[in-house]
Amino acid sequence: MNKISNFAVFTILLVSSLTIMVGTVIAPSLSGIVKHTDFSLSPSWLITLPSLGVVVFAPIIGRLINKLGNFKLLCLGLVPYGILGILGAYITNDYLLIIDRFLLGGATVAVQVSITGFIADLFTGEKRMKMVTWQVMSIEFGGVLFLAVGGILGQMHWQYPFFIYLVALVCVLFVTLTLPKKTPKPEEKAEEITTAKTSQFKVKIIFSAALLAMMLFFVGFVTLPLYLPESFDFTESKTGFYMAFISLMTIVTASQMPKLVKRIGDGKTVALGFIFFMLGYVVLAATSSFLLLIVAAIFIGIGFGFTIPLLTHMMIEVSNLQNQGKNLSLLSMGIFGGQFLSTFIEYISDNYQAVYGISAGFALIISGVIYYLFQKLTKSEVA
Repeated sequence: MNKISNFAVFTILLVSSLTIMVGTVIAPSLSGIVKHTDFSLSPSWLITLPSLGVVVFAPIIGRLINKLGNFKLLCLGLVPYGILGILGAYITNDYLLIIDRFLLGGATVAVQVSITGFIADLFTGEKRMKMVTWQVMSIEFGGVLFLAVGGILGQMHWQYPFFIYLVALVCVLFVTLTLPKKTPKPEEKAEEITTAKTSQFKVKIIFSAALLAMMLFFVGFVTLPLYLPESFDFTESKTGFYMAFISLMTIVTASQMPKLVKRIGDGKTVALGFIFFMLGYVVLAATSSFLLLIVAAIFIGIGFGFTIPLLTHMMIEVSNLQNQGKNLSLLSMGIFGGQFLSTFIEYISDNYQAVYGISAGFALIISGVIYYLFQKLTKSEVA
């Protein structure tokens, strides 16, 4: 590991938290935003449109990072992130708002790929796994904080949650002061790469698992802001606190995830994460009480904690110096592509219980497939 200050580590974690903020910060006040802007499309698009921008811009960012480096790309992502984010509070035209949210996704992928690139370059081995775990914990802590604050601000005025995006401009200052302009590349480790064919197969599995895990996780984020006020009479702030609790459970789970990986392996841990997604949506589909809502939140948070942080680390470990930028941008496509796909879950049914039930069945099937694929991969690596 290269020597960096504690402030630099804090900066990496703070910047990482912006990636979940891009869509979720306005989620608790979504109904108020739609009402005051007369947004004519599906409300969930305001949350997931940045994810579409990530998917579209990710291949471009994957090439740019090799030319510009982590530092320049990160700064070039943070500035438009803050500006485009705050502009959403003042745009009343549907099409301009769509363009704004879409371009915000382009800035987001630049931030995510470059900050993960810093982790890949500055840390190795178990310290890298630990840092990736901290990264996801900080992302989810940001989710806890920004969702709660967004809910409170949204209850005060529908425009106020958009001002949280200005945190990105503070991050520019921190990045300039703490992170190295150039990061020396770690030496290539022979055990990182087996055969090209095996590595490509593993990259595909990781990409697919990340896409599906994030899609299942975001089914809740695009439906709960409308489902909870409708069925449980939640206010914007209560909705924000509930969704923040899901993120809090992810933090707790991610902190323990490395211990589970040592005991049962990474493939089984990812498959177990999908089982917990299944349990969460089964409970959510059947519940009519606040207590069971809490149980559902715990299960969904555990599902996320066992999947996305581990898959991020696995993608870094399977990459080499030549394909790291490409693979990290592919991971971003998977994570945010899953967020965008969650938008279409509402077209399955107007009944939220049915949506959650279908999501639960889907999670169970994915868990079995993921388990089989990782077992197959393990056998091929041994052979």
